[in-house]
Amino acid sequence: MAQILGIALNGLTLAAVYFMVASGLTLIFGLMRVITLAHGTSYLLGGYIGYVAARETGNWFIGAIAAIVAVGLLGLFIHQVLIKWFQDDDMRVALITLGVSLIGADLMLAAFGGTATQVPIDPELQVATVQLPLIGPYSLLRLLVLVVAIVIGVLLALGISRTRFGAVVRAGVDDAQMTAATGVNVPVIFAVIFALGSALAGLAGVVGGTLFPLMPGQDANYLLFSLVVVIVGGMGSIPGAAIGAALVGLVSQFTLVYVPTYSLVFTFTLMVVVLAIRPQGIMGRKS
Repeated sequence: MAQILGIALNGLTLAAVYFMVASGLTLIFGLMRVITLAHGTSYLLGGYIGYVAARETGNWFIGAIAAIVAVGLLGLFIHQVLIKWFQDDDMRVALITLGVSLIGADLMLAAFGGTATQVPIDPELQVATVQLPLIGPYSLLRLLVLVVAIVIGVLLALGISRTRFGAVVRAGVDDAQMTAATGVNVPVIFAVIFALGSALAGLAGVVGGTLFPLMPGQDANYLLFSLVVVIVGGMGSIPGAAIGAALVGLVSQFTLVYVPTYSLVFTFTLMVVVLAIRPQGIMGRKS
């Protein structure tokens, strides 16, 4: 019983990292309908920037802030300079962001090498544990990551569903021309959403790079899992991204323990089953 609960909690803490990456993607891909293949690059770059800043300053929070700002500005550059004029051309946008992803991966490999690195944090927090009922000692850092993901999810969900900015975003997605006719600068709104989605991926890179080693190739892995989470949960839905991340994290961890050879197969089987039953995703809405 303790083993099962421990695996489940590991799955949820892994899901927390997936959710932070996928929440940014669900804003860009789900709300704006922009297919960006550079989202995994934003994750890995955020992790490396956080690593350098935290190492030089000795402060994890400065590393996180540096990653958020730098990757958010990169996202703004990608949107305003590279894809703004082709936003409605899915194939062209996908190819441009794929090029950004490949160039970014090579540059990071040249700058940081192929060895694994980890974002430094207070050594006491790194090894601190909490005694949990039925489980025993469990990593305090993993629990804090889970709490951070929950807070981010609640703030994003409230921001989209309960604020004027969220209403403008949803209106701009549904009918950009009519929204613009009311005096709203829709391109600026979309630029802000793209930058925010990229910044969330950068923050996820710092958080994920604190729990797990950063290394080349993770950008593609996290992009892939983020797409699965968004598709399973439903495009444009923050609660859906949370549910999708939880399912992917749990399936990934349980299969990794009991049937490690087929772990990836079961993860994608989950996506296929959800799409077969509900094509728009668990919390997605029909077009």
